[in-house]
Amino acid sequence: MCRGTAFSTGIAHTYMAAENLSIAAKELGVEIKVETQGSVGIENELSEEDIKSADAVIIAAATKVDKSRFHGKPILEVPVEQAIKDAKSLIEKALKMEKPADYVERVEEIHKKRSAARTGAYKHLMTGVSYMIPFVVAGGILIAISFAFGINAFKNEGTLPAALMQIGSGSAFALMVPVLSGFIAYSIADRPGLVPGMVGGMLAVSTGAGFLGGIISGFLAGYTVDFLKRSIKLPKTLEGIMPVLVLPVLSCLIVGLIMIYVIGTPIKSIMTALTNWLTGMSRANAVLLGLILGLMMAFDMGGPVNKAAYTFATGLLASGIYTPMAAVMAAGMTPPLGLALATLIAKDRFTDDEIEAGKAAWVLGISFITEGAIPFAAADPLKVIPSIMVGSAVTGALSMLFGATLRVPHGGIFVLPIPNAVGNLPMYVISIIAGTVVTAFMVLLMKKKVS
Repeated sequence: MCRGTAFSTGIAHTYMAAENLSIAAKELGVEIKVETQGSVGIENELSEEDIKSADAVIIAAATKVDKSRFHGKPILEVPVEQAIKDAKSLIEKALKMEKPADYVERVEEIHKKRSAARTGAYKHLMTGVSYMIPFVVAGGILIAISFAFGINAFKNEGTLPAALMQIGSGSAFALMVPVLSGFIAYSIADRPGLVPGMVGGMLAVSTGAGFLGGIISGFLAGYTVDFLKRSIKLPKTLEGIMPVLVLPVLSCLIVGLIMIYVIGTPIKSIMTALTNWLTGMSRANAVLLGLILGLMMAFDMGGPVNKAAYTFATGLLASGIYTPMAAVMAAGMTPPLGLALATLIAKDRFTDDEIEAGKAAWVLGISFITEGAIPFAAADPLKVIPSIMVGSAVTGALSMLFGATLRVPHGGIFVLPIPNAVGNLPMYVISIIAGTVVTAFMVLLMKKKVS
């Protein structure tokens, strides 16, 4: 048996609506409880247990009703007269309504849809980045802990700081570019792409081509293996040696020679120029870079533009450049944080569901999950997206202005207490707070009161 709740307000029509809903429910074999708010006050009040067990809620009212206690339930809101005239169809319609997804569930669903929609080069690059990130996180945290014993303590051989530096920088960070390259190739050509991809990534490191060289070697290895698989036809009796001998040897040879003689030196020059520019740029250029990275992080909230900024900053960690990473993470936190703040200080600009979603947005924001802003942006894109872009631009610019650094590419506020993970921590926190406040102010400036 389905179970529902109904809620009727008004004066003369209240009890007529309640009676008709009860009769219709009985005819349909549906269990119902009707709360009325007539001239004598609330009668037959719905308990928390009633609401929890209900499959749907019907609100038949002539005045505005607080729907917050029905959060998570399908709600059908109609004039009280409609409950009098056609109670049966109202109940049928209410029971066919889908349960609204939880805010966090909606964010997860959007994230999964975006991942599934990735195609071509973007999909392959993001596959490589996703496998690379754990190495960068582990390495960055261990390096930061090493610095906690003293900025040069790792130079004393045989000590714990030296061991932490060897694990973090000498091992985890050393694998960063090869893993990036290897799994780009894996995404293109499946397992046969892994070997030439990782070899190409190692050569990118040894030739000084850095993460840009790693990206190029990954695509080169993947498409080389794909070409070889389609081009080389062996007798059935020899097909077994294809994945363990022919493809690894030929692909490594081709990729290796191209990396050494064709790609390595030019990409090294580009990486050197980029590194020199980033380390020696003026304060004005630093602010401009932070502003651009902030705009990119908020523009599509986890989409291709956001990921381009994130990949750029993460790749620079291997070159010892940490300021863009700080700007990117801070700017990625402010969209959900700013929206959460806006729902807290101006509830009249948001629906009940959005106010409830704002509570979850706090958690997503401090965890550096920019996608937490997507449900708000989807509901009102022309007002929300420009607002969060301004807030993130402010945060990114301030982070670069203050020279804040970040050695870990993820983790949100949970990495802030780690010694030396963040450089200039007080001003970094101020940058995040400033962007959050600006985002909230912009949203409130642009959004009108909910009628």
